[in-house]
Amino acid sequence: MSFQNIKIDSSFPHDWQVTVLERRPLIAPASHFVYPAQVEEVERGALELLIRPRNSSAEAFLTTFALGFADPAVPTGVWACPNPAQLCAVAGGYAYLINTTNPAQWEQVEYRPVLQVTPLAQHKLLLFAGHHSLIAYGPAGKAWQTKKLSWEGIKILQITDQILTGLGWDLMTDREFEFQVNLQSGEHTQQS
Repeated sequence: MSFQNIKIDSSFPHDWQVTVLERRPLIAPASHFVYPAQVEEVERGALELLIRPRNSSAEAFLTTFALGFADPAVPTGVWACPNPAQLCAVAGGYAYLINTTNPAQWEQVEYRPVLQVTPLAQHKLLLFAGHHSLIAYGPAGKAWQTKKLSWEGIKILQITDQILTGLGWDLMTDREFEFQVNLQSGEHTQQS
C-alpha cells in the first residue's frame, strides 16, 4: 500500500512533528515502536512514521502501525488529538492513539475498522465512526461511546453547537432513520 498522499490533519494544537515514510530509513533512530506488538506480519502494508516530539530533549522515534484493511473505503492518515502530546495514526481502518512523550503508552480504538475520523476542535473531541456506533476521545482519553445507532453504516449529516445529526439503517424495516447525538454526553435519540 502506498502512503505518498496520506492525510495529515492538524485540527488540534500538537507537540510533535511527523514524517510519513515510504520505507524505513537506512539509519534508523535508536527507538522503534510497533503497534500492536503481538501482531503477526506487521510489516506487510504497515504505516511507518518518524515522530519528533517538540520537546528539545526528546529524540525522534520510528513507529510501525499494522495495516487493518488494504481498502480505500477505510481511512489511513495521521490526526492531531485533543491532548497535544497524543497522535492518532490510522492504517487501513485500524486506529492507534499514542503518547508521543512516552510511546509505550498507547491504545487501539476498538472499531475494526474505523470508517471515519472527524476532528471536532470546538468540542475538544476526536470522533471515530464504526459500522454501528461512535466513540469520542477528549484530552483525558475516551470521553464517551454511543449505544448502537445502526445495523450497518453511519452517515454524519450535520454537526451544530452540541448535536451531531446522522443517518443509520434499520434491519427490520430496511430503511434509513435519522438520529441525534449529544456531543457532551454521547446520549442519542432516534427519529422514526
